[in-house]
Amino acid sequence: MPTALEKARQAPDSMKARILSAARKLFGEYGFHGVTTRMIAKEVGIDISTLHYHWGEKQELYEAVLTDLSDEIRGKLVEIEALVHGKPLDVRLEVAIDVMCDHLFSNPESANLMLFSYFSKNRLTSDIDIRLTRHLSNIAVAMGLAVDKSQVPPQANARVLAVWNSVINFAAGESFFRPLLRVDPQTYIDVVKETLKFILIPAFTQKG
Repeated sequence: MPTALEKARQAPDSMKARILSAARKLFGEYGFHGVTTRMIAKEVGIDISTLHYHWGEKQELYEAVLTDLSDEIRGKLVEIEALVHGKPLDVRLEVAIDVMCDHLFSNPESANLMLFSYFSKNRLTSDIDIRLTRHLSNIAVAMGLAVDKSQVPPQANARVLAVWNSVINFAAGESFFRPLLRVDPQTYIDVVKETLKFILIPAFTQKG
């Protein structure tokens, strides 16, 4: 039997999908503890009983949002790998930075959701923790930092996290960082990409 998330994906205009979209927006803005099911129901324009009928409790809906986000990010990583397969590491990094920046800046709640999920003082243990570990291992191998994704040294994962967190923080912090740079939204994205490439590509491609 399909899960509620699978049903929402199969029918993008359905009530389940509308609730999921509203929840993703609100969780991305306020975090798990700052959102109530009543807020989500109001955003969709439904009563609270309808929300519970389609999704159950808030925790279930939150887990669905994080699973959907994790699968979305995994899809982007697969897309990047298809674009850069067999290319030198500097090209792989350049393409990865471009694709992930474009995606996160087009979906600003995604970066916020990840930050809330990772760093909230009252964070909830989630399936996304396991998924993130898998993502890190796959990226580390793809970048040549490890040979086997089942045996990735902590230094390799830390280097992947350095890239990952740089992109996420620039995306999630745009409302704070962009005014400091005094640029328009598109220029901000261009500057972020150029800066990340300037710092990260030499760091990963230097000898020794």
